[in-house]
Amino acid sequence: MAAFTNRTELGDLEAAASRHNWARSAVAAAAGRVFVGTNDGQVSAFDSALDSELWSADGATSVVSMAATDDCLVVGERGEDSSLRVLDPETGERRWEYATTDDIGTATKESLFFYPYVVDVAVTDDRVIAAARRYERDGDERVWSSVVLGFDRDGAVQWRYRVGASPIALTVENGRVAVAYNRCPKPDQDGLVVLDSETGDTLTTWDPDTDEDRRVGDVAFADGDIAVCCHGDKRGYLLDSDGHEQWGFDLATKQDIDGETVYAYPNHVCVADGVAVFVTGNTFAESTRDPDARHPDEHTAFAVENGEQLWTHSNGGFARAARSSDGRAIIPSAQNFRRRSAETHGVHTFDAEEGHVETDSIAGIPTAVAVGDDVLAVVEEPVEYHDEGVTHGAYRLHTRPATR
Repeated sequence: MAAFTNRTELGDLEAAASRHNWARSAVAAAAGRVFVGTNDGQVSAFDSALDSELWSADGATSVVSMAATDDCLVVGERGEDSSLRVLDPETGERRWEYATTDDIGTATKESLFFYPYVVDVAVTDDRVIAAARRYERDGDERVWSSVVLGFDRDGAVQWRYRVGASPIALTVENGRVAVAYNRCPKPDQDGLVVLDSETGDTLTTWDPDTDEDRRVGDVAFADGDIAVCCHGDKRGYLLDSDGHEQWGFDLATKQDIDGETVYAYPNHVCVADGVAVFVTGNTFAESTRDPDARHPDEHTAFAVENGEQLWTHSNGGFARAARSSDGRAIIPSAQNFRRRSAETHGVHTFDAEEGHVETDSIAGIPTAVAVGDDVLAVVEEPVEYHDEGVTHGAYRLHTRPATR
């Protein structure tokens, strides 16, 4: 196993438990700098080797999403106001701030699960894009309120896209914004919506042919095409720019194992050199919350090109993201709440065509990953498995060259 070459402490943080947490940190890299947002709302900038802290800016609530370019740093929070902050990446000066609760409403219960939050953010040449959501229960009914916002660089809202569904990820490319919705309670809602980044107009939509409210887990552009992780049928797809399916691929579809019907959601996808790399998560079952059986393709990376599998790799734990850079895919491996082995904690690097290259081991769990300007940056959080009583790792930021 390899190891990260640089690290710095981020302060105290309550250890995660056996099951994975909601996001509590975020990281981004651009212009030779690494930016990290922490659980207490602080945003800090470092040089890529972490030799010195360049600046630090205080906040109020957990930073859960982040995007950076040479001239813009966007920070999304989870909390009472679910604020979006835009900072100067050179100085940390706050340029503007927006409370997304003005669009999606405030929490109906004082609970982290009910707090609204900025799910994902992105930056284009002249737009800041953000997706925010809020959850509540109305009797037995689950209700989501969400909005995708397009701002100009001065913070003025140029467009809004509202839907009563749950956005989970967005990505931008060549004037388009692709938004993935993982929970769509109404049949006429779409799991994937592609918008014009300038105007917010709908360009195309796609939805799996399933009856479930689970729809799309992640989305990535692929030179005009669109790669999609489907929660509805547990498959991966490549769509053309108009949303037509070019191919589909079974990932962790339902299997009967020892009398249990089990499956795993494909949660992440990235595209490297035309190869779509999909990543699956935990085993679930139709009939119980805690199945004895394990799906053989849980916590697995699949590389697919033209609908054909190139390679697979078992990651060992839950992945919070999938990133790509220079023909490589980067996948973190956090806790596996059933196996509960700290030996599986790490960040895997894959060649898009050939497969596994190396793994950087981490004592705690990698929970946020960014690649930019030939630097790989990872946030480590401490974890304590419920049947061990031992704290693994600490709250730290790691970096190394993206290629070595």
